[in-house]
Amino acid sequence: MRSRHQGAENVGVGSSDSPLCVNAERVLRRIEELAGIGATPEGGVTRLGFSAADREAQRYLADEARRSGLVVDVDSAGNVLMRRAHGPSTGRSVLFGLHLDTVRNGGRLDGAYGVVGALEVLERLDEAGVETALKPVAVAFSNEEGALFQQPFWGSLSLTGRIDDLPRDPRDLNGLSLREPLRLAGGDLDALETAAWPQGSIAAYLELHIEQGPVLERTGFPIGVVDSIVGRIVIDVDITGQAGHAGTTPMPGRRDALVAAGQIVQAAERLAAERQLCRVATVGRLSLQPGSTNVIPGAVSLTAELRDGSRSRLVTAEREFRGEAALIGKQTGCEVKAKASLRVDPEDADPRIRDIVATVASRLGLTHTTTPSGAGHDAQVMASAAPFGMIFVPSQDGLSHVPQEYTAPEDLVDGADVLLNSVLALTRGSAA
Repeated sequence: MRSRHQGAENVGVGSSDSPLCVNAERVLRRIEELAGIGATPEGGVTRLGFSAADREAQRYLADEARRSGLVVDVDSAGNVLMRRAHGPSTGRSVLFGLHLDTVRNGGRLDGAYGVVGALEVLERLDEAGVETALKPVAVAFSNEEGALFQQPFWGSLSLTGRIDDLPRDPRDLNGLSLREPLRLAGGDLDALETAAWPQGSIAAYLELHIEQGPVLERTGFPIGVVDSIVGRIVIDVDITGQAGHAGTTPMPGRRDALVAAGQIVQAAERLAAERQLCRVATVGRLSLQPGSTNVIPGAVSLTAELRDGSRSRLVTAEREFRGEAALIGKQTGCEVKAKASLRVDPEDADPRIRDIVATVASRLGLTHTTTPSGAGHDAQVMASAAPFGMIFVPSQDGLSHVPQEYTAPEDLVDGADVLLNSVLALTRGSAA
């Protein structure tokens, strides 16, 4: 571990040459312990939003926070909110955190790292007896990934009051309602609107995250200051053909839903790879019925995801994709229905918060670079309620959402130190 972290629990605050540092051992221990909740044989983590493993991680987080004397609440959307027991009781807040849920067989850092860092910030402020003008509040947003209940950003959309963007009766991939899992997580679907914070009550939002890409590692910078987050459109496509016997149905006249789906997948690929209408396009989910080797597929559902840094380009890409999907339906004799289930606009990070993060990194002796985010984050949802900033640390080989996801321990601690001192600057009013 780098020498500046040794004895971090005894570092004071207040002088320009004495930045506050995290308890490195505590940060790394908690990352390791959370990785054991939902651990997979491949070395990854499966902790789908609102699953039993997700609730276990939520309980772990709440127990750790309460053990440190913090106040913990769960709102109606299932977000875990952590506050100091002492400090400003009224006024605006600085919110910071991430999410605990993962994709299936994902990594141990995406989401969990930011939550662990956020909890550590509150603890260090308490341990150092720091007084703040604004209220520091740490959050673990619910169901950011949308891997089981396919409503990503559920928690941050609810907290920002955008419940009209959410289905009234959400269902998981098996058709089961969210109502009971949300209740078990401490939420309440019938009171979802109470999760929304009043407009103007959040002075700033800050997020600590692994990069999930190769830029920082390749360039040798330990800290990335995020300047923008890519926009994202998720389109659910339902294709209905005609099931039939695979041996007795002639090829001419078949209405094979999977053949149509294959062409639609290729159309999505062409949008980005050949036509360059958006930065990337991916079909990451596909299911078919009846799913038998000797039956022509009669129905297919798939999800296409389009990403770009320009909202106008995303609109164009979506229009073109819908047009091609409809044409493929006509050509194959299948009915094709396409509906956007999620639209998140590209967002720019707040310049003042970016400056604070960069200044903090320099004070800590950490080189840094400005970089965009190609992945979506709760931060871009929070942009509708408050100015935001993001801190990146390197990802080994640029890998994420896989068991091989890894960031060196010293980089994890460096990022947590930058988060801590950035929150300290924000809550003392430096960018309020």
